[in-house]
Amino acid sequence: MDLRRAHQLVAQGESETIEFKRKVAHPDKIVKELVAFANTSGGYLFIGVNDDGTIPGLKFPEDEIYALNEAIKKYCNPIPRYRLETIPISSKKSLVVYNIPAGQRRLHYVRENRRVKYGNAFVRVEDKSIKASKEVCEIIRRRFKNRNIRFHFGEKEKLLMQHLHEHDNITLDQFRKLAELNYYKASKTLIILVLANVLAIAPNDKGDVYSLKNNY
Repeated sequence: MDLRRAHQLVAQGESETIEFKRKVAHPDKIVKELVAFANTSGGYLFIGVNDDGTIPGLKFPEDEIYALNEAIKKYCNPIPRYRLETIPISSKKSLVVYNIPAGQRRLHYVRENRRVKYGNAFVRVEDKSIKASKEVCEIIRRRFKNRNIRFHFGEKEKLLMQHLHEHDNITLDQFRKLAELNYYKASKTLIILVLANVLAIAPNDKGDVYSLKNNY
């Protein structure tokens, strides 16, 4: 990436695929952005950029790179693929860019405590990286397998469809109460309908929101 291209991307502002950091002040938190990109659509992490899109750059980019790379090795499970570039913006300052490609075919976690097996997965929603629910994690895992999904359209599915034709969306808890299901069965039903492209899921840190796909 050259400086011109970097300016073009930064000018777009933070989004689902772009994140700015002034410095690597809290590398244990910044790795969440990398993991979220890896679990969603990929993206660019720019270090040396303010939240408002101005680019002061970094005087010692190698220090920032070292700090973040060590955090990636320590906290990411597994380590996502990425491309690292240092772009000079003046004789004394540089911009650091981590390019995380999409389609990594594995769910990535941030493991803050090494005593836990996996840790927390994160996904990118607009310009935020949020913790993924169990349902989002399962949907991501099963999409990687790329298998056809079959489901039985029973009474609980009919109740759900009727609700969604009358309302814009529904949460897992609302569906559980509507269909009088336990958490496991309600969760499984919504996951299958998302995988079957009947429903769309909007991850939300206060509770995922489900809605009908346009063709239903």
